[in-house]
Amino acid sequence: MIDSERPIPLLVSNKKAYVWDVNDIANLRSRHHICGMLTGTLPHLSQQNVFLGVPLLLMPEEVVLLVEKGFACLVDDRNAHRDPSPALLSKWDSARLKAIKHQLALAEEEQDAKEQHTSPAMSEEAIRKRRERERKKSGATSTTDGLFSASSEQPDHNTPSSSQGDQGTAPGRSGLTGTYTVHVSASSSALEWYNQSAHSYTTLASAREAGIWDYPATADERARCSVFRDLWEKGYSMGGGIKFGGDYLVYPGDPLRYHSHFVASVIASPTTPLQPMEIVAHGRLGTGTKKSHLLCEWDEEDKNVTYYSIEWAGFG
Repeated sequence: MIDSERPIPLLVSNKKAYVWDVNDIANLRSRHHICGMLTGTLPHLSQQNVFLGVPLLLMPEEVVLLVEKGFACLVDDRNAHRDPSPALLSKWDSARLKAIKHQLALAEEEQDAKEQHTSPAMSEEAIRKRRERERKKSGATSTTDGLFSASSEQPDHNTPSSSQGDQGTAPGRSGLTGTYTVHVSASSSALEWYNQSAHSYTTLASAREAGIWDYPATADERARCSVFRDLWEKGYSMGGGIKFGGDYLVYPGDPLRYHSHFVASVIASPTTPLQPMEIVAHGRLGTGTKKSHLLCEWDEEDKNVTYYSIEWAGFG
C-alpha cells in the first residue's frame, strides 16, 4: 500500500540519493512524475543491461525538488546504521532458529498426514518409512554432544548407502525427506541497529549542516534546479539528456508511454555567451533524433525561465 502522506526517505550515500522501497518508487513515478534511474541488477539477469532493478538513483535536481516540496526527506544512511550488540545478534538468531524449527515441524505433520491417507497399495511403504524415521530419531537423541547428528548405529553393509547422506533432510528433523522451502521473516530487532528517524533531514539547510548534501552550491547548479522545477511545474517528466547533447530529456508524460519531445540545455544567465556553432549543432542533432532542442535561460534577478526552441525548417 502506497502512503502518500509520509515523506519518502531518500537514503544518501556519498552525496547521492537512493530509493530502495518499491512502493516509494511507485509513489514517486505515479504521483510526482519523478522517474530517476534504476541501477540494480534483477534476479537471474545479472548480465543484462536493459531492464534494471532497485535501488533507484535520483538526479540532484529531483532530490532538491522533492525536499523543497516536502515530498521527501534526506537520510544519512551511513550513520543510521549501528553495529548490533552480541546480545542482540544472539536474540535475533534464536528467533530465526525457532521459526525454522516451527516450519519444519509443520512440514513433518503435513507429510505424516499425507502418508496416512495413501492408497492401500502404499500403506506398507508408509509404515516402513515411519518406522525408519522413529529409529533415526531414537538414535539422534542418544548422542551426548548436544548437536544434531545421525543414528549412532553401525551402517548395514548389506544395504546400499549414499556417501553424501540425505540432502533433503533438515537438521534435527530426520523424518523429513525431499526439499523444503523455509521462510524466515525479517526480525523487528533490526530496527534497533538501523535508526533512520534519528538521522533524517526535512530541509536542504539542515542536510547541508550535517554534511550529507551540498547541492546546489554554484550558480550553474542553482540554474539547473530552477529550470528543472519550472518544467516539472508545467507537467513534464524529465530524464538525463547527455546522450542527446543536452541536460534533460523532456517528456509530455511517463517515459514508458511517450517519447521525449525536447532536449533541454540550461543557460545559467542571460549574459552567458552562446556560440553560433552550438546552435547549429543542437539544431542538427535535434532534427536527426526527431526532437526540438530547448535553450532554457534562467534569470536569477527576475526568477524567470525563458525558453528558445531550435529546429531546422524552410529547406527544400
